[in-house]
Order: sequence, then structure tokens, then C-alpha cells
Amino acid sequence: METANAYTIHIKGLVQGVGFRPFIFRLATEERLNGWVENRNDGVMIKVQAEYEEVERFISLLRDRAPLAASIRSIQLMKSEGEDLDGFYIHKSNDHSEQITQISPDIAVCSDCLKDMKFQPHRIHYPFVNCTNCGPRFTIIRDLPYDRPNTTMDRFKMCGRCREEYTDVNNRRFHAQPVACNYCGPEYEYYQQGRVIREMEKILSELKKLLYKGGIIAVKGVGGFHLMCDAGNDQSVRRLRSIKNRDQKPFACMFPDIKTLKEYAHVNEVEEESLNSWRRPIVLLKEETPLSQSLNNGLGTLGAMLPYMPLHYMLFDEVDLPAIVLTSGNISDEPLIVDNKTAYSRLNGLVDAFLFYNREIYNRVDDSVVRIIDGKERMIRRARGYVPEPLQLDLDVEGIFSTGAELKNCFCTGKGHEAMMSQHIGDLKNYETYNFYTEAAEHFMHLFRIEPAYVVSDMHPDYLSTKFARNFVARNSAYTQGQRNGKIKWIQVQHHHAHIASCMAEHQLDGKVFGVALDGTGYGDDGKIWGGEFLVCDLAEYTRYAHFDYVPMPGGDKAVESPWRMALSFLYHTFGDDLQQYGFEFLKNKKPEDIKLILSMIKKNINSPLTSSAGRLFDAVSALLNLCTENRFDAEAPMRLEAFVDPQTESHYDFEMRENRIGFFSTFKQIVDDLKQNTSLPVIAARFHNTVVCVITSLARQVREEQGINQVVLSGGTFQNKYLSETTARWLKDLNFEVYQNKLVPANDGGIALGQMAIAAKKRR
Repeated sequence: METANAYTIHIKGLVQGVGFRPFIFRLATEERLNGWVENRNDGVMIKVQAEYEEVERFISLLRDRAPLAASIRSIQLMKSEGEDLDGFYIHKSNDHSEQITQISPDIAVCSDCLKDMKFQPHRIHYPFVNCTNCGPRFTIIRDLPYDRPNTTMDRFKMCGRCREEYTDVNNRRFHAQPVACNYCGPEYEYYQQGRVIREMEKILSELKKLLYKGGIIAVKGVGGFHLMCDAGNDQSVRRLRSIKNRDQKPFACMFPDIKTLKEYAHVNEVEEESLNSWRRPIVLLKEETPLSQSLNNGLGTLGAMLPYMPLHYMLFDEVDLPAIVLTSGNISDEPLIVDNKTAYSRLNGLVDAFLFYNREIYNRVDDSVVRIIDGKERMIRRARGYVPEPLQLDLDVEGIFSTGAELKNCFCTGKGHEAMMSQHIGDLKNYETYNFYTEAAEHFMHLFRIEPAYVVSDMHPDYLSTKFARNFVARNSAYTQGQRNGKIKWIQVQHHHAHIASCMAEHQLDGKVFGVALDGTGYGDDGKIWGGEFLVCDLAEYTRYAHFDYVPMPGGDKAVESPWRMALSFLYHTFGDDLQQYGFEFLKNKKPEDIKLILSMIKKNINSPLTSSAGRLFDAVSALLNLCTENRFDAEAPMRLEAFVDPQTESHYDFEMRENRIGFFSTFKQIVDDLKQNTSLPVIAARFHNTVVCVITSLARQVREEQGINQVVLSGGTFQNKYLSETTARWLKDLNFEVYQNKLVPANDGGIALGQMAIAAKKRR
């Protein structure tokens, strides 16, 4: 008897935890193919007994109809030995190698589950409804393979109905690990001053009453606690600021639907796509109608998101509010609170009620934040919905652990050609955040089976991420079973080279590029504070081609908090002692003795480190225009300056280019002239931004003429400025440059770890 043709299909990518095997089963059955499918550590393996043309059609359909959250990276087709197969089967998961498959991020609840919540008898009003197409993933996983015993769902024993759905291959909940219902799953518990309510309808009624009265509630979300209040109630929002010790930083809001959101903000097609995606990030939008003055304090942008948990939908069915504030449940810069006891101990007496549930959050993760720049989604904070999806690299990064920066920290672990970026960690100077960092690093290494051979850090000797690297290498290389092994190597990387490399890694660039790194602070080769840097570099090496001229930062870090100090520094270097005659508006509320002290520090070089920082330059101009003299949150001054830009203005100011230094003394003279002539602030703000764009394009042309480099890479936190980013890209493209910007990782320090990893991978070759 002749054996039928057979083929194996090995699929890699995000293909587990997203309903992929039942999808394959249904497709194969529909196509009347015999064979099997199984999950393996390194992906999904399919065997089909069919003619080659049939297999080709099967693969084509598979690509076209794959589940929404699936992401196929590669499909390998191999001729195989025939078997005596009759029908199509799903095999039990197997462990065939040391490789690992991808872990799904958390997925917003799907429309089918929302319908089940209204009509399925055992899930009526059940707020943890989920299926293979949606629900928690990363936040509940402890270990691989992704099976229920390895998740925080292990304590919930499935009831008969759920078990039936879980084991029925034709059911949407086949092997949906968090499957649950009213009879067997997690439950909410409302707590208010000793009262405990567990019935969902009563809970919603209490939430409604409290929101209408202006109350603030601590609500356990998918990756940690949120604090919630009516976004239109100015008094509540101000009280929330007091609770969080957050004076001015804007709060994000959740709207019930896109139609309501469009009444308050401008939403273009790409922004709408991001808002509605299964990842459900916070999207920064242009505000049209303010909900509450205290929400963003006149910044002109609105951080908005749509519901992503069943509870959110249930809440908006109950309350008739256009939006609620849903901000991270933490105090100041501390990490997100994830457990009920901590939430109660930290927030009792501050909030009016708690909404707990009884499932553990194993991996804390904040809401992601994106901004649409130049028609593309750009990451500002990479977290829920995106992590731990890896980035595919054109480099072997196996065994590399990069520790990231100190602020907006993310770390990165390397496996094969994949870089697994951690969730947003935050400011490591905070003790609790540093503890979160060490726990998360340990968990990532375990989860992805990584034993670092190389640890990469910033060059800054005092960054806590650098100290972590130093200690990790010392601890793990010193002794193994009493013997010194010295296996782990430590590589240090310059901050701005890492910024450029992060963008190069994303776009798989490997040759010489002209890298423009504009940000706040980075440790330079000369020990000074860099930040307005123009590099000619590849992944292994860099040359500092040019930089913004150094100016003193009176008071060091204090100047970061007080932009008026930087304005004074630039003005002194422009006008000398003559600056006193101008009677600047931004100094009128400052004490004369304070101004005198700062000028003295600058003149005598007392506690005034030199910096080339782009962030401090933008701070200075913002203060000079009297838009923001004190930064009450990170980058407030540049954000307020950007908000004032008149996009119709195309003129710019002069600047100086001496050898490799770019000076802005002419710029400041002309800004002061404009102020004297009462030129409108939006025009001045635009002219300043255009000046920086002119600097970039001038240097790019010079580098192309000298070295033939046509690829320009833009990175660093300053490029989160939408006007600067889009204008720079447009002007460069008009000059026929190839322009690259960060998209998948933040251009700010949250993307540094990827760049560190790429540089280390190149250097170790």
C-alpha cells in the first residue's frame, strides 16, 4: 500500500495562549486534512497528510485567518514520513528543546465574551469572563509552559461547565487557561468602611453612587491597582492629586466608547486604530473640550483609553459619565500596588472605598502609553498589551542581559535573535521600584530560561542599573561550587550611543549612520553631562561628530527642577551682566537674592556642571517665554513649549556652528528681540523648534557631503515632541535622506536597554 504524502509545518511567533491550536484544528477539519497539531517550547508543530498543493492552500488560509492576537514570525515546511492518520487531532503539549515560545501579553476582553456576559447563564454579569481570544496572560503566568497550574488561576478549580468548554476543541474556550464563570472563578469584593459587598449588581450600584458623589475608589485592575474618580469633577480630580502627591502631571481617562471620546478630543484614523486595538493603550490626543481643568492643567493633550476589562464595560453600563480618571494605584514614583493587603495598608483613609478581587497578579504591569507621530504609533511607555512580546533582531543576542537606564527604566533579556524588553519599571532611585526591578529581572531570566554570559550597563558609574550590573557580575561570576569561574562579562555602553543603537536595532541597520540623540541627561566620555549629541556610528563604535555647546547647570539636578535657572544660564552667556537691563517677565516672581545667587554660581563655576543637554535647552526657552519656570513633573517645560507652537510658522532663528559645537547665543538674542517686539509666543515657540530642526538638517547635509552617509537616525526623549519629530523627519526626507525613528520601544530612556543589547551583541563578535 502506497504511503500518503505528509508534511510538517513548524510555526514560530506569538502562537500560544491566543487560541492557535483550536484554530488550526478547525481549519484542518474544514479542509478535510488528516494530521495533528501540538504546542512545543519553540512554537507550534503541525503535521498534515496531504498533497503539496493542499498544504500550500492550508498555509495560505492559516496566514489569512490567524487569531487577532497571534503573530506569526516564521513558517517552516518540511517533507515528512507518512503515518496512518485518520482525522485531525490536538496533541498534548511537548517539551522538545531548550528554546522557548513567546508569551502573550494581556488581551482586552473580546466582543464574544461581552455577549456571553449578557446571555450565557453561568456568566451573566461575570466580570472575569475570557476565552482563547482574550483575557489575562502575562500578568498571571508564573512559569512555562503556559498551562493553568503555572498561572495564578491554579487555585480556582473549574466547575463542570467550564471543564466541558475547556476540553471541547470546538469551543472558543478550549484550553483557555483563565477560563472561569460565576460558579468557579475569581470574585470581586467591594469594601467601604467595614461594609463588604460581593454581589456584582450591588457592587456596581455602590460604585455608581460613590462616583456621582465625587468619591475616589482603589480598583484592582489586570496588572495592578488603579485609582478611579469622575473625570468631570474638578474637586475629585484635585483631591486625587493630593492623594497621589502629584501636583500637575496629567491624568489618563477612560471613555466608554470612541463616539464619546470624540466629543472631547481630536481622534484621527491611526489614533482610533490604536485605541480600539486589542492592546488598548493610553493614546495621547489633542484635547478639544476640557473635562476638568485639573486633569491636565492646560497642557492641551489628553491621555485617553477605552475599556479593556469586563468590569470597565459593566461600569459604563451603570454610570452615565463621559469619562473616569483611571490612574495608576501608587503614591508618587512608587511602583504599582498589586496585592490587596498592601493596597489597604497604603491607601486606607485616603480613598473612599476599595474594589478587590481574589486572584494574584504575578507580574505587575502598568497601562501602556503611545503617541501617533508621523502617522505611526510610537511607544512612550511600553507595558500592558505589549510586554513581553519580543522584538525580532538581526543579531544573535543569546545570553545578554542589559540593565537599562536609571529613569524610565526597562531592562532587556536576549534569547537567540529575540530581545525581551521588560515592562516599564520606572525610576530606580525609589527603593520600592528598585526592589521591583530586581524581582522582575529574576523572573524574566527564569521565565525565558536565560543564563547571562554578558551583562550590559550604562557608563554612568552611579546609576543603580550600573550598580546592579556590577553586583550581578560579581555575585554570579565569583564562585560556582567554590570555584571562581569568571564567566560573565560586563560591558558598559555610552548613553546616547545606546539611544541610536535602539533605533538601529529596531530597523535592523548595521552600517554607518548619522545619529541624532537629543535628550535630557547622559554620562559623556569626558565626564560632562551630554544630551544634544550628533554621532557618526555603527552598532560597535561611535564618533562624536558634533554637540550642543556646553552651558553651566547652576545647582546641578536642581536646574532640572527649575528651568528658570537654565534660562538664566543661557542668557548670562548671551548678554553677560547686561541681562539685568531687560527686566525679564519670567524673573519677576523670583527673589532678587536668588537671582544673584544663581548668577554668582554661574560666574564662579560653583556647583554648575557643564551640559550639552537638549532637554535643558528646551527648558530654558520655555522658562524664558514664562510658560514654565518650575518643572512639576518630568519634561513639563518642554511639553508646555511644544503645546504653544504655531505650526504655520516656518521661519527660524540663527545659531552658531564652530568646529563641532553648536551655539544658541544668536537664538537667544533673537528670541529676546521677539519678546521686546511682542511677537506672539506661538510664533516664537515655532521659530525655536525650527531652529533645532535647521541644526539637524545642516549637520546631516555636512556629514553626507563629507562621509557619504545618507541614513539619519533620530532618538532620545526630546523626539517624543510631536512637532519636532515630524518637522525634522519631513525636512530631512525633502532632502532625500533616509530617516529612522523609534517605534516599538520608547525613544526615551525606556528604550535604552535594547540599544545596550545590540551594541553588546556586536562587540562580542
